[in-house]
Amino acid sequence: MSLFLTRRTFGAFALAALAPLAAQAQAWPSKPIRWVVAYPAGGGSDFLARQLAPQLGWQLGQTIVIDNRPGAAGIIGTDNAAKSPADGYTIVTGDNGAMVFHEAMYKKIPYSPTDLAPVGFMARFPLIVAVNPSAGFSDARQWLDALKKNPGKFSYASPGIGSPHHLAMELLKSRTQTFVVHVPYRGTAMAVQDVIAGQVPMMVLDTAAGLPQIRSGKVKALAVMSKKRIASLPDVPTLDELGVKDFEVTAWQGLFVPKGTPADIVARLTAEMNKAITTPEVKSKLEDFGLEVLPSDGPALASFIQKETTFWHALIKERGLSAEQ
Repeated sequence: MSLFLTRRTFGAFALAALAPLAAQAQAWPSKPIRWVVAYPAGGGSDFLARQLAPQLGWQLGQTIVIDNRPGAAGIIGTDNAAKSPADGYTIVTGDNGAMVFHEAMYKKIPYSPTDLAPVGFMARFPLIVAVNPSAGFSDARQWLDALKKNPGKFSYASPGIGSPHHLAMELLKSRTQTFVVHVPYRGTAMAVQDVIAGQVPMMVLDTAAGLPQIRSGKVKALAVMSKKRIASLPDVPTLDELGVKDFEVTAWQGLFVPKGTPADIVARLTAEMNKAITTPEVKSKLEDFGLEVLPSDGPALASFIQKETTFWHALIKERGLSAEQ
């Protein structure tokens, strides 16, 4: 009889101890959520987060605070998020660089992409081959022919070594057996200005940075790096149309949480994020900025990253690329 009472008493104590934890899980979120953006305010990643955060916060019933932590091509902010408590109160934007390229472009980074759990894909920026209008390229075919016939004569700008823009051009060079000199900059703004000024004849631009310059006539769009033509530039051909088959590179953005974040919290974040990003007002603003909205879930994003990692790490090795010069 005493043993039965002891077990029953122990069970009561155990339930009492677990009750606050269960209540805490059910109450999530009970305080503001921090959204780490590993780039400066005003860029594409920051724009996406700031457009989505108010709607997502409203749905969750809590404020979402954007925490910009730029530096080292996104490594500083991503590392900060990866080392944060896995309690559902830190979320982070992950992209090609942080989740795929950096591990191959650097000898060592302070985090592993597996330190972050995917919540889901959010959106992507299509990439555009753009040139200075006076660079002498009449159209995309003439441009590609000029690159093939004149190895080393031309150069291209990029926002930085290891950016999607840089690696997209390296893939194009590999596929077309061309040699174009890389001129890396520290960010998109300076690179674009030098292309506009004619200091460098060409670069790969994402739609966020490129569309305003293309529409103003300051740069000329020759080709898009998507599989299909994009709605904002319906007259600009794809590289596939130019004979570079199965070519697709975008600057993509996903949402992540520290590894170990409770599965029920991740599942709710996925559902609410997909709802928020497809809200007509939010979706319209993102598309006006040049983004393609692509909601998904964690497993789909994890599978995508695995394929991307295999592909890009092989290319980086093949071309001997490194961010450590």
